[in-house]
Amino acid sequence: MSSPVLEFLLSRRSVPARTMTGPLPSEAELHSMLTAATRVPDHGKLEPFRLIVHGPEARARLADLTRSLGAQKGHDPERLQKQSQAFEGEHLTVAVLSTPVTGTKVPVIEQQMTAGAVCLSLVNVAQAMGYGGHWLSSWMALDPDFLSQAYDIEAPAMVAGFVHIGTPSREPMVRPRPDLSKIISYQP
Repeated sequence: MSSPVLEFLLSRRSVPARTMTGPLPSEAELHSMLTAATRVPDHGKLEPFRLIVHGPEARARLADLTRSLGAQKGHDPERLQKQSQAFEGEHLTVAVLSTPVTGTKVPVIEQQMTAGAVCLSLVNVAQAMGYGGHWLSSWMALDPDFLSQAYDIEAPAMVAGFVHIGTPSREPMVRPRPDLSKIISYQP
């Protein structure tokens, strides 16, 4: 059985942030993207996530913070350059924060997975609307100093992902997909 949705999912590819350009989604398109992306499984209806849309100035601050804090912490300069460059360019960035609600019967890990589902949904929705999407995290997602300075949050809150959205400047590379025979087993 074939459907346009299945065909899309079987062919989707992330678009590296460094290869994105304008135009960017309009305010109405972005609102639709965020609305669709937040329709994820959410045990207890806790909404354990927050979305922060970063424009150019905010992305520049995140790039600077990544470079300066990463250098203080002794991270590899080449990797820091690559990580900070993900915030630079002609795209927008949505930080998906995992903000678990403590004191509930829903485990924190399940709430974190809900935030991760928002990240994947946002990438897919952006691409379904004709834009490119790229989900990244890196050390900044869990670093207490980065989280405090960038978002005024602390563990168990974290960045589930930085989702970069823009227009692809070129066709994304095709990469090898998992060999299902190596990762799937069946139990009777």
